[in-house]
Parts: sequence; C-alpha cells; structure tokens
Amino acid sequence: MKNEEISIKTKKHLSKTLKKLMLKKPLSKITISEIVRSADVNRKTFYYHFESINELFKWTLEEEAVHVVKNLDVKKDYKKAIEFVIEYIETNNDILNCAYDSMGQEGLKEFFYDDFYEIVEKLVETIVEEMDEVVENDFKDFLAKMYAGAIANMIIDYFSEKKNIDTQKIVNYIMIVLGSSIKASIEAYVSEINEAYEKTMSL
Repeated sequence: MKNEEISIKTKKHLSKTLKKLMLKKPLSKITISEIVRSADVNRKTFYYHFESINELFKWTLEEEAVHVVKNLDVKKDYKKAIEFVIEYIETNNDILNCAYDSMGQEGLKEFFYDDFYEIVEKLVETIVEEMDEVVENDFKDFLAKMYAGAIANMIIDYFSEKKNIDTQKIVNYIMIVLGSSIKASIEAYVSEINEAYEKTMSL
C-alpha cells in the first residue's frame, strides 16, 4: 500500500473516531488524548496528519461533503448538489449540533459557505448564459456570496433549533427563490447598466 493510501486510511480512521466521540460530548470538550486512545494510535500519528481537532473536523466535512459537491456537475444539476448538502446535514444532525455548541453559528457557517458558494456561483453563470446577457464578474460574485451566506445561515438555524427538516420541501423552496430572484436581480442589473449607458450617450 502506497504512503498516500496509508495516510488517507489513517485520516479516515481518526475522522471516524472523532465522530463517535462527538456523539457523546461537545467538540470543545474532546481532547487529542481521547482521540488517539480511542483510535489506538499515538499522538505523533495524529500531529503528522492534523494540527488540531478543528482541522480534523474540517477535513471530515470536506472529505464527506465538500469534495462530493465539487465532483458533481453543479452547472447542469444544481438541484442534485443542494439535495446532497441538505441530506448530509440531516444525516449528520447530531454531529453538527455538537460542533455548533462548540463553534457557534459563525464558526460552523464557514464550513458550509464554500459548498453553497460554489453551487450558487455556477447557477448564476448558468442563468446569465440562458439570458444571454453580459454581467460583470464582481456582480456575479456579489450574488453568489449573498445567497450562499443566506442559505448557510438558514440551514444552520434549522438544525440548531432542533427543527425537523422536510428535505424535499426545503430544496424546492431554495430552488424557487434562487431561480426567480437571481434572474430578477440580473434583469435589474442589466436594465440599470443600459440606462446609465443611454444617459452617458445623451450627454
């Protein structure tokens, strides 16, 4: 077995161990000593792969969710990407609540923001292409950041308040809002740009 394969196997083992411990206590209460003892490895092994428990937790989310989303063709099927992220959150509700108790909303939001940003960014690009409009990159980036942050906050609110999530309903709501409001925003942007251009030409 290659060194890289061994490293990935060890990381997954540490990740699995951390998730088991998170079912019993808050993330902030878990120590590296507990992790290495439960995983039956030494501290040197842990520090070889991770600098901290938070880094291990971040790697866990990236391995289980972020990389999956990045491998999906989000531009063609963004609904599938949104469904996957929300189902992942629902499936790992206990683990994420544990992290929420330790990190707070802003801390946990950082872990989901990139996922949703990538989904919304590609959706914005798709809508712009379908509308056959010219939109500056900074405005497309603004839209992606605004909606990614809003979705991440909303999802965290649902599981942090122990609400039951109707996955399909939430996905449909997100699809309705994103599809209609992003298009309306682009139309307003293009209208304003054209109006400004006409005023300039009339001077």
